[in-house]
Amino acid sequence: MKPQLLQVRDLCVTFPSRLGRPPVHAVMDVSFDMLPGETLGLVGESGSGKTTTGRAILQLQPSSAGTVSLLGHSITALGGGALRAMRRHMQLVQQNPYSSLHPRMTVARILAEPLTVHRSVPRTQIPERVAELMNLVGMDPAEVSRYPHEFSGGQRQRIVIARALAVNPNLVICDEPVSALDVRTQAQIVDLLHSLQAKLGLSYLFIAHDLAVVRAVAHRVAVMYGGRIVELGAAAQIYRNPAHPYTRALLDAVPQPDPARQRAKLAEAAPETNFSVPSSATCAFGTDHAATGTAQWHEVAPDHFVSCHFWPHGSGCQR
Repeated sequence: MKPQLLQVRDLCVTFPSRLGRPPVHAVMDVSFDMLPGETLGLVGESGSGKTTTGRAILQLQPSSAGTVSLLGHSITALGGGALRAMRRHMQLVQQNPYSSLHPRMTVARILAEPLTVHRSVPRTQIPERVAELMNLVGMDPAEVSRYPHEFSGGQRQRIVIARALAVNPNLVICDEPVSALDVRTQAQIVDLLHSLQAKLGLSYLFIAHDLAVVRAVAHRVAVMYGGRIVELGAAAQIYRNPAHPYTRALLDAVPQPDPARQRAKLAEAAPETNFSVPSSATCAFGTDHAATGTAQWHEVAPDHFVSCHFWPHGSGCQR
């Protein structure tokens, strides 16, 4: 078996109480592994804890419990130079290419900055490495003297990806990397991520709420609900045979490209007038999971697991 690239065990993130309000448990007991060259899709509605999980893995957000190990080394308690040394192995592609690039820095300076911070190449070789990165993401190296506002959204996201790849990371955490782009540009960026993974052997933690995009990129999928992972398995199994009621609700919300099939789906769902995508506090079918805690994990199929109090049968899973 390949050695694990990333191991996350019982990760918790709690935001302290403010103005008399109770503390917010944003991430609770999250555990998963990733292999080299793998893409794990982390999906769920807004507020489910996806981005906070990614930031905690990168140590950009302090965790209240649990451990994160990268390349066999625990990074949870690292700081200063030791953490900086490990960060060259894990990089972030942020959601909004319009706000994630410094508006007063040229592309050359943007791409040179991580090379300088991590001292990954000699100073004399930085221009050559910057040109190589531009070519890697399908852009003209002659444009490195331009500023971010002179590029389109798709081009900016390519620059963000190039910056993430500057120090040859093993793991790239992609936080909604295509949600701010039009559909055509989304497809181009997804194709670019595929080609870079094949060429460089990258692993992606792909955070998204769009299940159609995740289906196109992920080998495995983890579904987050209320700060917890409630279903985990191969992408084909999750999409073909979703086991958790929340996963089914997410898939039901995906529009069908065929108008006839979409009308049939809406007609079939019409009697369910009281059903909606659930909030983070309660089960999709009305049961309070905040009070009952973490449900037991069940193996639905080989390498396909679900955490649900009502698996495999029970009144709580009946719509």
